[in-house]
Amino acid sequence: MSNLVVLLDILIVSGVVVSAILACHSEKLLSAVIALGVTGVFCAAAFLVMHAPDVAISEAAVGAALTPMVFIIALKKMRGGDD
Repeated sequence: MSNLVVLLDILIVSGVVVSAILACHSEKLLSAVIALGVTGVFCAAAFLVMHAPDVAISEAAVGAALTPMVFIIALKKMRGGDD
């Protein structure tokens, strides 16, 4: 059971790192915002694995849903977005 938790931790941390790198190096703004949302999902999963469900729900709501939605709305209002 312990090996499974360690493997899950490694997968979550590598997902956070890969999605954060994609967010930083993306050419298109919409792709960077989506990668930022994926980073929030992986962070919420990390909090869930660490037995902090209240923090995981907050991170999922704000980091994975609300913040990317605000960025996407701002992109669409600003010169038609990233067409």
